[in-house]
This record gives sequence, C-alpha cells and structure tokens, in this order.
Amino acid sequence: MKLSVIIPIYNEEATLEELVNRVEAVSLPKELILVDDGSTDGTVDILRRWETESRAGMIVLHHPQNRGKGAAIATGLAHATGDLVIIQDADLEYDPQDYHKLVAAFDSPKQNVVYGSRNLRRNPRSSFSFYWGGRLLSWVTNWLYGLRITDEATCYKVFRTEALREIGVESTGFEFCPEVTAKALRRGWKIREVPISYHPRLWDEGKKIRWYDGLIAIWWLVKYRFKRVTSDE
Repeated sequence: MKLSVIIPIYNEEATLEELVNRVEAVSLPKELILVDDGSTDGTVDILRRWETESRAGMIVLHHPQNRGKGAAIATGLAHATGDLVIIQDADLEYDPQDYHKLVAAFDSPKQNVVYGSRNLRRNPRSSFSFYWGGRLLSWVTNWLYGLRITDEATCYKVFRTEALREIGVESTGFEFCPEVTAKALRRGWKIREVPISYHPRLWDEGKKIRWYDGLIAIWWLVKYRFKRVTSDE
C-alpha cells in the first residue's frame, strides 16, 4: 500500500533536512506532503530549494500565516493520493523506520486506524510532567470510551486515507489528536497499537506543545464523547 506522509512544519530549520532524509530512506511506496505552516525561520528557504529541485515523490504546500498543526494536516490530507496516511512531526523524536510495522498492522480491510505507542516498549522520557500528562490523556480516553489504549497523544497516527477523510479534520491546533481519536471511537473503529521508538527533545530544543494543550485535548475528548451523531456523520 502507498503511504502518504503528511509533515506539518513550523520553524524546524534545524531538523527538517535530516528528518526528510530519514523518511525518504524508508523502503516503502510513499509520497511526502510537506506543509509549511507560516514558518519565519530558514525553513522556507529549504522548502523553496526542494521545490526548485522538483524532488520525486514530494509535494510542498504553504500557509502564508501560522494556522496550527490540525490546519496543516487538513491541507495535506486534501492532496494525499496514498492508501494510508501517517502524520510525521518535523522534529527527530520519532523514527520513520517504524513505518514498516505500522503499515503491516493493516492486515484486515476492517482495520481503519493504527497508532504507534511509545509506551509499549522502553523509551526515554522528556520530562515527568510531559510523560504523565500523556498517560493521563490515555486514561481519560479509556474511561470515556471504554477501551484500553496506552498512547492517545502519539504523533504516529495512521489511517486509511478514505477513513480519515470520512471523519474529517475540524481542529486547527494540537487538538487534532483527540479529535480524530474520538471520532474514530464513536464510529466503533478499533485502534490497534504497535510499539515504536521515541527520542524526545527538550523545551530548549524547540518542543512546542504546552501544558494547556493537555486541557484542550481533554475538552475535545469529552466534547465528542457526548456530541450527538447525526446520520450523515
């Protein structure tokens, strides 16, 4: 199956080239959809150079202003031509070689979504608060929706492309994660998890998510748990 790798980017000039090299090195049929979300650093120069080079299997899109991770993913999704879509942050926290096991987990036509879990194997932790904040989000998800997942907040969310288009992306920021999790669960889709590696970066290295994003995530999980679902949703 062809994999569409959507990479939302905001001020990642320090890691972007290495990250793209790692993604391109993965031996799977794929396309890279890079969405610059209004970067103000050298990220734009790197992307413009790649556009000039017309790199094979790469689509570069631009937001004139910063709109948020969810908005960048929605823009990328509109251009995806693969059978599967994976979200790839533009830092170096996640290892693209894990794509192999994530794609392999789609071993049934009924499997619409697979998550890569950082908690199903031993991995470094960025900080006490960040780690336990993520575990709290997983606990809230399990409590609200009656299941057992270990890493709701993982970046590596993989969907069948048409399934993700079916549920849609309404959010503009980091709340993309709880939104698509909640929508998938409301449809009765089973979220399958596979263990992945994780190399967290520190706050002074450019980590962007903040404590209040966790509160926003909880609100989205609660909101969709009790939202009335109409026949066309």
